[in-house]
Order: sequence, then C-alpha cells, then structure tokens
Amino acid sequence: MTDRFDYFVVFAEMRTGSNFLEANLNAFGGITCHGEAFNPHFIGYPNVDNILGVTQAMREGDPARLIETIKAQEGVLGGFRFFHDHDARAMDIALADPRCAKIILTRNPVDSYVSWKIAQATGQWKLTDARRRKDGKAEFDRDEFEHHLAKLQGFQVALLNTLQCSGQTAFYVAYEDLQSVEVMNGLAKYLGVDEALDSLDKKLKKQNPSPISDKVENFDAMEEALARLDTFNLTRTPNFEPRRGPVVPSYVACAQSPLLYMPVRGGPEAEVTAWMAALDGVGEDELLTKFNQKGLRQWKRAHTGHRSFTVLRHPAARAHCAFCAHILSSGAAAYSDIRKTLRKLYKLPIPGQGPVEKPDDSYDRRAHREAFIAFLDFLKANLAGQTGVRIDSTWASAANTVQGLGTFAFPDFILREDEMEAYLPAIAHQVGRSDAPDPSAAPQDAPFTLGDIYDAEIEARVADIYQRDYMMFGFGPWGDLT
Repeated sequence: MTDRFDYFVVFAEMRTGSNFLEANLNAFGGITCHGEAFNPHFIGYPNVDNILGVTQAMREGDPARLIETIKAQEGVLGGFRFFHDHDARAMDIALADPRCAKIILTRNPVDSYVSWKIAQATGQWKLTDARRRKDGKAEFDRDEFEHHLAKLQGFQVALLNTLQCSGQTAFYVAYEDLQSVEVMNGLAKYLGVDEALDSLDKKLKKQNPSPISDKVENFDAMEEALARLDTFNLTRTPNFEPRRGPVVPSYVACAQSPLLYMPVRGGPEAEVTAWMAALDGVGEDELLTKFNQKGLRQWKRAHTGHRSFTVLRHPAARAHCAFCAHILSSGAAAYSDIRKTLRKLYKLPIPGQGPVEKPDDSYDRRAHREAFIAFLDFLKANLAGQTGVRIDSTWASAANTVQGLGTFAFPDFILREDEMEAYLPAIAHQVGRSDAPDPSAAPQDAPFTLGDIYDAEIEARVADIYQRDYMMFGFGPWGDLT
C-alpha cells in the first residue's frame, strides 16, 4: 500500500504481454501482482486454489473479500490482471475506487489475434527457453477477428467512459513499451513505489518475432478482410471509435427477396434461415451474411421496400434449449469452461463426462428436472450480475438484446416462435412473395423435452428470472402454448 493507492489493476487481454508486464511488476520489492485473480474458471493461475487464503469458492460468493485481502497485504502494493471476460463485479468495484490504480495495457488487435491463433495451434502460451519454441502459423478468420475486435473495443470504451465520468485517469502501457525499463520505472513511480529496476525480467521470451506476413497462413485474405473494415487507428487507445453495430455480422438477408433476419440468439435461427433459403429456392450457403454496418446500409439502399424481422423463443423454452445444447451436453456446442465451472462451484448435478444423448438409469427425467432447476438458479444470479461467469447471448434477456439491435436499427417485426407459421409468409407477402413456404418447427431438445419436466414451479422460476421479457413481449405461461 502507498500513500497514493491501496491496490492496482492491470486491464489487459490475452496475448497483449500481460505476463511479461506482471513479471516486471513483481521484480519490484514493493509490488505484488496476483495473476488473473478474477478469472471465472480459476483463481490467479491455473492449478492454484487460493490467493492469500481466499479460495475460488469464497471469491465467487464475495468478490470484494478478495480485493480487501489484497489491499490488506503488509509492506507491498498488491494487484491483479483483469480481462474483459473476468468477473464484472470486481471491475465495478475497482473502477469506482479512486484508491485503485488503473494500468491499461494495449496491443494492436491484429497482432494479439495472430498471436492467440498461433498459441492455439502450437499449444505454447508462454516461452522461457527459446530452444523449446514451437513453430506455427495463424489461419485468419474474418468473422472471428471482427468478434475479437468488437470485444476489445467495447471493453476499452467502457473503461474510458467510466474513468472520464468519475474524474479518474489511468497509466497506459502499449505492448511496445514493455521493452523499456524506463517505462517500467515510470509505472512504479505512478504507483507510488520508490524503487527502480536496472534491467527487465529476461525469463519470458518473445514467441513469434517474425513479421506478421510470415506468421499468417492466408495473409492475402487477411489483408483483403481488413481493408473492408471501417477506417480507424488500430493501435491508438483509448481513442477507439465508438462501438460498432450490435452484432451486425450475425444478420442474414435473403438471396433475392428483400428480407433481413436479425437473430436473437437462443431462438429458432436454423429454422428461420432454412425458410429464407426455401423462399428463394437456393441453398442456405447462398444467403447473404457477414455484414458490417457499411455493407448493411448499402444493402438497405439497394433494396427499397425491404423488411426486417426477428423471432423470439419463449423464455422457458429458450433457457431449456440453452441448458441442453451448451451446458448439459459436452459435445461440440458445449460451453466447456462454463460447464466445468457450474459443476464445480454451483454444484450443477449433471454428468461429468460424455454427452447425454439418451436417458438411462444414471440420468433420468427426474435428474434432468433437478439439473434444469439448478441451472435456472444460476441464471437468476447470472443475469443479476452476481456471478463471475459471462452473461451469454443465448440466455441474456431478449428485451436487452432487442434494445441492442435498436442501436443500429429496430426490426420491423418482432415475432414469437409460435407465430412463425402465420407471420413469416405474411411478411414475405409484403415484399411481393405470395408463394412463401411454411417454416419448419424446431427439433425437440434432448435427452428430455421441456414438456417432460415442465410444471408450475419451473414456470414461476422462469417468469421471475425473465419478468421483463414477459412484460415487454406479452409472454404467458409456456404451458399455454402446448
């Protein structure tokens, strides 16, 4: 602790050099950085079970307790690294506290993305011995990069706006600054620590020192994709342009008919896109996707009389579908880290290994109902901002999601899933298509359907969690639809 600050936070992201920054901070006798203290899937570092006696379970129940413990360290200024997907409750505490020093580490998003892809390909996330360096190349994916960029921009804008509104400032460190001992010593002075380093930590080695053109397998495709993005300065922070359109790359337009689908995740997306393809008699791969704001404006201007729509699933069915597809199953669609965290910290009673495809004695209908109710309990805390796990788009409230769509353009029509058969052909008729096919119904959830376990208790829990969706969109009990 210093006269100026009680603790510090390094706001960073994966592959921005945060491990190297932490190593140099820890080289000062009066500074201790405790790793990713609020990573929702571990505490501090993988395979570590506590920080200063505070366990992951204790931190999950009370994030302020860990911050207070770090502040209370004798003789040193304590802190931690924080990424955009860490526990938002800790971020709220730290950002509001002027006695918390804010260090913001940035890196060119293209470089951080390429580094992340190479680390994924090689399995090498740190390098301390250059002789053990693994060679690998990144495969650039435009959609994945745009998602990566949107997350970074959103996080940086949130930090900037909060600091501006509270009259605070931060110490900014670029990736290139990490090789400067003078900058590291200046950072120590900012923190109020009267020490200086003669040299930097030499244990961690730069993993991919070659030019970026040599590190990307499809470099030409990357150049073409980046040229299509709106112009902005990728290296200057915090002056990112404001957030881009709300999940615009997820929008889908018909190949010929002037119809635009603006999906709300967790709904009947596959059924809607199949209907759009059938409407124009094309394959689904011929639908228009991967829009950015500029491209979508051009599409709208070129399709006078266009209509846009979204389709909402009942909150109970949406929560159950998300549970079966992403949490219960351990297959390709599973959120494996969240699944492990829910089993470990929230005691979600689901099998540990293997996808649950068919009911058996070890996981029957009663067990499924018990597990789903436990998931609903988690959802209530999660949507209230009381957990360290991200609020995923597949179970975020539909009201908030539609409000987000409206920051670019509201859909002309908001349909409910049970209205698709009547209203999708009616929307098609508005753009001159009187021959629209009927949409297909979504397949049933497995290993049990919602109807197998639904009762008044489940309805009451869902209605309590998603009460704004019920009010905003007029949902009644799910049982009334069956």
